[in-house]
Amino acid sequence: MTKKIKPSLSMPQIINMSMGFLGIQMAFGLQNGNASRILQNLGAEVDKLPLFWLVAPLMGLIVQPIVGHMGDNTWSPLGRRKPYFLIGAVLCAIGLVFLPNAASVTQFMGANVLLLAVVFLALMDASINVAMEPFRALVGDMLPKHQGTLGFSIQTILIGIGAVIGSEMPNWLTKLGVPNVAQEGYVADNVIYAFYIGAAVLILSIMYTIFTTKEYSPKEFAEFEGGKEIVEEHSKFSDIYKDFGNIPLQMKKLGVVQFFSWFALFTMWVFTTSALATHHFGLPPEDGSSVKFNQAGDLQNHLFGLYNLFAIPFAFFLSPIAKILGKKQTHALALLSGGLGLISMFFIKDTSLLWISMVGLGFAWASILAMPYAMLIDSIPQRKMGVYMGIFNFFIVIPQIVNVIFGGIIVKQIFGNMAMDYVVVGGVFMIVAAAVTMFLIKNQANETPKEIEDEIQQVHF
Repeated sequence: MTKKIKPSLSMPQIINMSMGFLGIQMAFGLQNGNASRILQNLGAEVDKLPLFWLVAPLMGLIVQPIVGHMGDNTWSPLGRRKPYFLIGAVLCAIGLVFLPNAASVTQFMGANVLLLAVVFLALMDASINVAMEPFRALVGDMLPKHQGTLGFSIQTILIGIGAVIGSEMPNWLTKLGVPNVAQEGYVADNVIYAFYIGAAVLILSIMYTIFTTKEYSPKEFAEFEGGKEIVEEHSKFSDIYKDFGNIPLQMKKLGVVQFFSWFALFTMWVFTTSALATHHFGLPPEDGSSVKFNQAGDLQNHLFGLYNLFAIPFAFFLSPIAKILGKKQTHALALLSGGLGLISMFFIKDTSLLWISMVGLGFAWASILAMPYAMLIDSIPQRKMGVYMGIFNFFIVIPQIVNVIFGGIIVKQIFGNMAMDYVVVGGVFMIVAAAVTMFLIKNQANETPKEIEDEIQQVHF
């Protein structure tokens, strides 16, 4: 059979197929910006926060390869990836509704409130991973390789929009008169209502992608592969271990970069509220419910919204910058900017100027969400796109697990529960990721100015 060339997609088609990421990232932004705050509201100590966050990387470690493998080897009337979008969205919406209400639910169930919160957090994490991994694989499924950077850049733009809305929603609700302080042991109404809105947006955005995107059939995939069937009749879960043993060299090298990058990101997500509370508001580490602590939580939401906002224009410029510098040089520059941004938070004492730190983080975040995947997809066989995207996630979750094991100990024993010092450590790790990118990763052989130019010419609305 003659191998057919996968057709290029229009900008509206790429936006439609990625729109669900807006809702997913809104949920992710709400979680990242408020999980530590919620847990401290419910009584968690600052040095124990990483242990509660352990559920997130564990869920990713378990769920994404399985979902990727299943997506690679099944077909339904709804499509190849879309069933997982829908399942993940529904379950995540349930978690969004119940996580901030864990204290109220405890009254009916009699369970430990922190344990119940962790259960709801695990539900959110597992379902976000069920929905997120297929979106990454969908870019590899639907787009020709020369549109790869464009596809992931569009996802980054939608991710940024969703994260800005999710991060800022509690602040917007506060400005509308919704209380941002609750009685001790409960979560403030502005956070609770923000999670409700996030659940609704998640469902609507996922349904939009499902109704506006038509996936290729197994027959069409076979034509793109020169006759090789995508869905394997005798595929089994044990094949995941074989696939892991055969991961491409480019993925291994990018995995090292991901390790240091995501160690830094996890540090920021877990400890920024406490870091701001102690370093900028002068609160003791054990304060987890005062008015000033909740102001620090609102400030974190605002700052997280800013770095996601800054990531949006950077996503537009990734392809043009890559044309001039190359993909690996672009990613290294972005990571360096992010590392300096995190470190600068220690030195910028005026909270009104912390937006400066977020500029560098926005550049890094835009690149982290796009460039590693754009550098990866050429080395992944089409029929294994889902499972290898899931396996690549190992290099995201393993550094988070390592951080869970050692982060709380370091913050307590070395830094005396002053979390800002550990945020600086995260910045150093991101700079190390930049150095690894420059010296370990090679630009792809087919990364020619002509191919990058083809992508740039399609970046218009």
